Amino acid sequence: MSRGPDRRPVERRLHGDVPIVDAEAAAAAVDADATVLTSGFGSVGYPKAIPLALASSPRDLSLTLVASGKVGDEIDVDLVGSGQVERRFSYQSSRVAREKTDAREIAFSDRNASSIGDEVQYGGLVDPDVAVVEAVAVGEDWFVPSTSLGQVPAFVEAADELYVELNRHQPLELQALHDVYRPDAPPDRGPIPLSDPGERIGTAHVGFDPEKLAGVVETEIPDSTYTFRDPTDDDLAIAANLGSFLREELDRSPVFDDAVHLQFGVGSLGNALMGELQALDFGDREVVYFGELIQDGLFDMLDEGGLAAASATSLALTDEGQERLFEDVERYAEDVVLRPADVSNHPGLIDQFGVIGVNSAIEFDLYGNVNSTHVRGERMINGVGGSADFNRNSLITVCALPSALNDGAVSRVVPQTFHVDHTEHDVDVFVTEQGVADVRGLSPVERAELIVDRCAHPEFAPELRSYLDDVCEREYHIPQDVERAAEWFE
Repeated sequence: MSRGPDRRPVERRLHGDVPIVDAEAAAAAVDADATVLTSGFGSVGYPKAIPLALASSPRDLSLTLVASGKVGDEIDVDLVGSGQVERRFSYQSSRVAREKTDAREIAFSDRNASSIGDEVQYGGLVDPDVAVVEAVAVGEDWFVPSTSLGQVPAFVEAADELYVELNRHQPLELQALHDVYRPDAPPDRGPIPLSDPGERIGTAHVGFDPEKLAGVVETEIPDSTYTFRDPTDDDLAIAANLGSFLREELDRSPVFDDAVHLQFGVGSLGNALMGELQALDFGDREVVYFGELIQDGLFDMLDEGGLAAASATSLALTDEGQERLFEDVERYAEDVVLRPADVSNHPGLIDQFGVIGVNSAIEFDLYGNVNSTHVRGERMINGVGGSADFNRNSLITVCALPSALNDGAVSRVVPQTFHVDHTEHDVDVFVTEQGVADVRGLSPVERAELIVDRCAHPEFAPELRSYLDDVCEREYHIPQDVERAAEWFE
């Protein structure tokens, strides 16, 4: 794996004359109505001490909080639950944050993971006041991020002030994973010079104007790591169906003659799908992960020699996965690269590498529209994250999910979804435990026919078939019965 410029190892946590403050002092210095940009992606690498101090502040705060990905409980439970946050961007998934969002006690705006950095820095999304980030080492004009990158470089550049949480719980060796590259500002932005997902084109640290550094807070608080459930029978069936599709696709397309570039969404299903890949015969092809989140299953593939490289923006691991990484960071750094989200999720790079993107959802409808975020089209479950980046720009986009919930009580294939995160133009293949619907090149009605036949749960397939037969008696390109489709959710 090649090495980029300025990758000299950092051997100490603190460098130079940096202002050491406690979390309470930092929180007290944040304006009551400040816009706060934080690190964190995939529930790791986020600041912890300052958000806790803000949550317990005696002042009446009305903060705008911006993170580029999922953060942990200190932010999305303690701080959000304290009532000190008025507005929230961009991804959230905690119960507390969902309830606050659905009650409209917090004004939540969902954004794509790849673009929120530009929107903050150049697009007028917010007026940034202060960035609060986690690091494993810090100097007067630089810091080394911890377990994720997200949009930290853009946030730090955009903010007026910077607080760095120096977390001694996170190993200093994490510096070996980071590759911090900053795209040029529009309109003079050129292509990102990345020719291989395992290549390094940047530095191991984030630089900043030393005048911005308001304080360094020392902490030893661990991340709120992921917990993955054991794969269900449905998960294993979905994984097997996906494996069958991939085998056929590898044989069919010359794009995959030499290498296969994969991306999986985070979660228990995604972790199970990675397990299926270990049983897939890729022949002499190089297998590379180019996504946004690295999960435990990828380390299994790396350990078994089944993966040439893994590029992402976050280490979304379980406790066991973090322990495994922390015990031997430098070995994994030979094959694992963490990048800013505007590189890991960059539409041009996803297209360039011909990625096969596999993501889950809440539901999809007969015509291939996908809802990833809102139950019944109204109740927020989580943000869209980076799924739109990969669904829209992958060479082959797969939506994989069980056909039903609650032991077959609720169908996840519906006549019409009332919230669309990914349109019929974005997704190529649908996979459930029932089968695979490859809808590429099909008309809307042809897509619906195949989805009912291949993906619907047996308990709901007859009703979906009846709906489709009835609406097809009507005219028009995409026949609908909105009232009847709405009854599906009653």
